[in-house]
Amino acid sequence: MKIAIPVLEDKGENSIISEHFGHSPFFAFVNLNEKSFTVEVEKNPLENHGPGDIPEYLKNKGVDLLIVRGIGQRALVFFDQFGIKVIRGANGTVNKIINKYLENELKDTEYEVKEKFHEH
Repeated sequence: MKIAIPVLEDKGENSIISEHFGHSPFFAFVNLNEKSFTVEVEKNPLENHGPGDIPEYLKNKGVDLLIVRGIGQRALVFFDQFGIKVIRGANGTVNKIINKYLENELKDTEYEVKEKFHEH
């Protein structure tokens, strides 16, 4: 399984999740196998994007699940169309988030983004 998490920095599994997925400066890509995982962080090539660009990009990267803090309703529709599951309301580092996911403690909860179009 491949999981994408928008992050603020390139610190591998210690990267902190971004407030809003679309304007995140980086994406952490987590390859999950059984109970272990590897993390690769890449610069977000679509920090300035149009509707549907990031869902298509993540689909092309082979992402099955997107874990975010905040996301708009319109983006959720695009991810649904691409068959990518979304879990909202996460916080902390990639390591913390993935471990919560593995322990089945990561629940989808609505989260209102405080800064919708901030610059990094």
